[in-house]
Amino acid sequence: MSELSVNHLLGIKYLNEADIQLIFETADHFKEVINRSIKKVPSLRDITIANIFFENSTRTKLSFELAQKRLSADVINFSASQSSVKKGETLIDTVNNILAMKVDMVVMRHPNPGAGIFLARHVKAAIVNAGDGAHEHPTQALLDSYSIREKLGDVAGKNVVIVGDILHSRVALSNIFALQLQGANVKVCGPRTLLPKHIEALGVGVETNLKKALKWCDVANMLRIQNERLDISYFPTTREYTQQFGVTMDILNEVDKEIVIMHPGPINRGVEISSEVADSKQSIILNQVENGVAIRMAVIYLLASKIKH
Repeated sequence: MSELSVNHLLGIKYLNEADIQLIFETADHFKEVINRSIKKVPSLRDITIANIFFENSTRTKLSFELAQKRLSADVINFSASQSSVKKGETLIDTVNNILAMKVDMVVMRHPNPGAGIFLARHVKAAIVNAGDGAHEHPTQALLDSYSIREKLGDVAGKNVVIVGDILHSRVALSNIFALQLQGANVKVCGPRTLLPKHIEALGVGVETNLKKALKWCDVANMLRIQNERLDISYFPTTREYTQQFGVTMDILNEVDKEIVIMHPGPINRGVEISSEVADSKQSIILNQVENGVAIRMAVIYLLASKIKH
């Protein structure tokens, strides 16, 4: 299979395993490219991509922009906070105005779940979901799985625990879908108040004891507490959360096995993870950042190759 089964990347739940493997193989190639002295390829010289961010983002936005520039695409950056959206313009009008500039692809982050799906139905451009509310964040899940594959050789059969604010996390949902598609076993761990009510229905194990979760897993993906989405208090204090669910070197030494530590960022050091752990040999956090560019290059390249037909 040399092309994706989809025309947009709206969520992991629309992909199949062959799509994921194709993205990974393509990313392997681009990873080699970005480690050369000349880091650009002329693959998408005739493609124009608009990055539309209705929510703040630093790492994802920079990573997409770098990926696009490495592929020699033309890039338009659009920040909703400085735009006519503030004046009441609708999403479709905003995007259609941008498409009138002959844009081929839109990378969008939006606070509303399903915004990308809505857009894909109404505009003629390939849509990449860069995060829609607390719903999905497909490229993050792809780069997370890709980083596990790079570190452990394969994702299938691995035990992965996602720790933290599962309730408000788009990263958690996309990761659950991606890991299961590739045959990994997934558990979530966190305070009951931060676990979605029916999470078991996704075939995911639930563990509220961090040490037990760490003893079980090969990989621990640590999520931050999404303070910007917490409308009520889900746990007594940050300090208490850290005592129960923060990963420190002491805890890792107690577990007495080599666990891979991941974090999608931004890290709240000293809350869900100590600085010592974040910077340790077991952490692949910086590999995730590097792999993010290769994965996003792969996704953009594969979607763009479908536009040209």
